[in-house]
Formats: sequence, structure tokens, C-alpha cells
Amino acid sequence: MKVCKFGGSSVADEHQIRKILNIINNDSERKYIVVSAPGKRFKDDVKVTDMFITLIEAILNASNYDEIIEQILNRYKQIEDGLEVNHSLISHFNDVIHVYIKQYKNNPDRLTDALKSCGEDFNAQLIANYNNEQGIKTTYLSPGDIELYVSDEPGNAIVLNESYERINKKLNHIEGKVIIPGFFGINKSGDVNTFSRGGSDITGAIIASSMNCSVYENFTDVSGIFSANPNVVNNPASILQLTYEEMRELSYAGFNVFHDEALLPVYRSNIPVNIKNTNEPDHPGTLITTTRTSTGVVGVSCDKGFVSINMKKYLMNREIGFTRRLLSILEDLNISYEHMPSGIDDISVILRAHQLHNKEEILKNRIIQELHVDALSIEKNIAVLMIVGLGMKTLVGTANKATEAFKNENINLKMINQGSSEISMMFGIEENDADKATRAVYKAYFNTVNEK
Repeated sequence: MKVCKFGGSSVADEHQIRKILNIINNDSERKYIVVSAPGKRFKDDVKVTDMFITLIEAILNASNYDEIIEQILNRYKQIEDGLEVNHSLISHFNDVIHVYIKQYKNNPDRLTDALKSCGEDFNAQLIANYNNEQGIKTTYLSPGDIELYVSDEPGNAIVLNESYERINKKLNHIEGKVIIPGFFGINKSGDVNTFSRGGSDITGAIIASSMNCSVYENFTDVSGIFSANPNVVNNPASILQLTYEEMRELSYAGFNVFHDEALLPVYRSNIPVNIKNTNEPDHPGTLITTTRTSTGVVGVSCDKGFVSINMKKYLMNREIGFTRRLLSILEDLNISYEHMPSGIDDISVILRAHQLHNKEEILKNRIIQELHVDALSIEKNIAVLMIVGLGMKTLVGTANKATEAFKNENINLKMINQGSSEISMMFGIEENDADKATRAVYKAYFNTVNEK
């Protein structure tokens, strides 16, 4: 039995919805289906989730929002008209939107999560309605129906452990196909809480783990995962198989095909993940598993938007508790760190830049006052480039290939860090060099590159 998740591009219009239903209905093993909100139909199109965000902004700014609601409903009506459904849900969708506005208009966080969830929720109802009209027994179930309970953290919810058993009990007896909206769950009070953006992958993984399925199929608009970003490198090599750890490292540093947080539920349950293409469903795609045969570097990824907090203090290595006190300051300010390269008298903390919003001066002052450092600086506009592969630990000269590539392209290397698992290596560079560095390093490991 399989769980399938279809991303926004896979459910963007009536043509794509017909495709996914052919994929689902022609395989009896594909029982539990998680869908996203309608994505872009063409380059300059607007995603439905972004339309809801525009609506939320208008409501919070006390602007007129009737036209925005009409545009949202129109998008769903176009899909219904294209599918030629007999029983329209548009009036029901309109009622739900206005109920949420009335209920949460004085609570911005609740309003935001409730309305953002509508993109997925409406699409799931529409798809289930249409499939039933085609004579295929199909049940729509909301996260509330299946008791997908999450932490009460608007926009950044985490599934509660008790949800897995509850979901299994709710779904086990359902016959036919089941359509579930992705991206959100409910807290114990019944309020909607969304996962981070792209969180439909997380919903799919939760369902797959709950039902102990044979495979979690994640359908998108590409045939699996490539060894580098195809927007930077032309025709990068395809990856047929990855481990969970390798996928996590690549997702963290910019591979957006699969939400990195979605790996945890399937990793714990040892469920393979198959990244597949809705438009080419017979392509094998990329399989993510617990183990695989070691083959050296498998991918190169790069992400922007980092800062480095650099500290120097003479005899830092002799000072008991220095790092603990530094981490306590970060914890107090609710800041998580990404990397922490260090020397005997210096240490750097790599953060996502957005975490310093309204906290930079507070952080600097606390470090100076509490840690008494000799020097402190904050370096911004940093990109993090990762090379990833299980086989790196057994290959001599892995780092040398990357540093030589940087040297040949005159790219300044700011820092280097390798985790204890030795399946990845991190390089800090300037953001302006990100694409050039990706191409250079890709060429060093894969012996070919075509510039965009």
C-alpha cells in the first residue's frame, strides 16, 4: 500500500488533476493521497497560497478584500468548469472563507493559518468530489477528521507523537481512495496550525508513517533529484538512489524538491521515499532509502542567506564552559545555529540571516558583556555550499577537489566544516559567488558542466 503526495504544479489546473487521478486510479496500491494547493500554471501565474496571503494582508490592513476572494474562488471555479463537475463546491468555499474571517479577524496568527490552509483544503475537497463523480469511491478527510494533532505553533507546527496511532485508527477502516489536504494539522483546541511553507511533504510523510506503507511517493514536476540545481547547471546528472541522511543534507542547502523536515517520520519508520514526476509517471525517479552502495560525492548544493558571528578570545580553549555560555545566549534569544567551526582562540557561529531580525544588537551586547571576547564581528551575505555523499569518508582528496575548484575560479573561501558522519562538507563563500562556485565544484566532481 502506497501514500502519494502531489505538489502544487501537479494539481495546478484541471489538466494536471486528470493526470494525477489517472496515476492514482490505475494503481490499487495508491490509496492515501495528499494534495497541495494549486500552484503555477505558467511562469507568471500566481500560486493559490500566495493569493490567500494577499487576502490576509488586505484583511489585516483593513483594506477591501472582496475582489481578492472573488479571484481565489474563480481559480477553483475554472478547475471545476474544466473538469465539468456536477456539484459545485464554490459556494461552500466562500462560506468557509467568511467564517474564518469573522472568527479570527482580531487574531492575526490564527487568521493567517486558517486562511492559508484553505488552499490545500479546498483542492482536496474538489478533487475528491470529482473522482467520486467519475465512479471511483473517494473520501475526503481533513486533518481534523483523522486527528492529525500538532503543536500550537502557527506557521511552524510540529506533529504530536500521539497523532500517528490516531491517524492509523481513523484511516484503517476507510474503503476506496482517501484524499487529504497537506500543509496543516490542528491543535488540541481544534484550531488550524500550518507547517512551514512547503509542508504538504510533511503531511504525506506523517500519513505514510502512520499507515506503515510500502513506499511514500512524492510527485512533483521533475523526474527525481539531480546532482546540482538545474537552474544553475544545465542537464546535471540524475540521482537514482539516496539515503535519508544525504537527502537531508542536500535539502538543507537549497534542494527544494523535498521538504527536509518531511524525512523524519519516514526515516523513523524506515519507509522508502520515491520522488517522481507527475508528467512522466513511469520514470523511476529517485529512491530515498536507509542505506545504499557508497559511490563518493552524489550531489552539490548551495543556499544563500547566512551570516557568521565571529568571536576571538585569547586562551579560549582553556576557558571551561565558554561554548556552553554562548549556546545559552542563543537559546535565550530563541536562535538556532547551523554550523560552528572553531580554532583554539576563535569560534564562528553560522546562522540563517532571518534569525537576527530585531536581535542583532541584543546578541552582540550579550556576547561582549557575558563572554568578554577580545573581538566580535558579524559577517553577512554568506552562501553555504555543501558537497554530499556517503563515499566521501573513504575517498582521499575529496576536499582538495573543491578547494582547487574555488582557487581556479578565484573564489574566496571563508570557512570549511565537516560533520562527524563525514557524509558532507560545508564551505562558506560570498553570496555573489554562489552560482559560479556551484558550477565549478560540480565540474570538479562530475567532470562536466554547462553554464546557464
